[in-house]
Amino acid sequence: MSDPVQAPAGAPAATKKPRRKKRRFGGTHAQIRSALTFYKVSSYVTGVFLLLLCIEMILKYGLKIEEITVGPLNLFTGVLIAHGWLYVVYLLADFRLWQLMRWPFSKFILIALGGVVPFLSFIVEGRTHKQVLAELAAHPEAAKRY
Repeated sequence: MSDPVQAPAGAPAATKKPRRKKRRFGGTHAQIRSALTFYKVSSYVTGVFLLLLCIEMILKYGLKIEEITVGPLNLFTGVLIAHGWLYVVYLLADFRLWQLMRWPFSKFILIALGGVVPFLSFIVEGRTHKQVLAELAAHPEAAKRY
């Protein structure tokens, strides 16, 4: 076996610092914070309507209450429709944040599941919020979009 090349005695050894991978975002920090706020609001609203939908299912199938009406409005149908459209808004907020953060697609799917499982939207939102703020703080020099 051959010996590796040694530095002469007294000379400093050539040490290479590992280069820190440069983080690139899909937008400016202000755009990401704005998308994060929109995601947070849509997450909470979707989560509340999902819980209302669960209460509706308990009333309908557990207690055999077919409908609750207020004038001509059926509250069960109203909650169902509202949650459906609010989930679409939640997906748009999720997509916008995912796009700006340039995360892998699996992260998008994980966040999207938050609006389907009761209470999960609150948990996922908290973790996502902390992760975004941590990444923004860790990379203040990140390349701006403009």
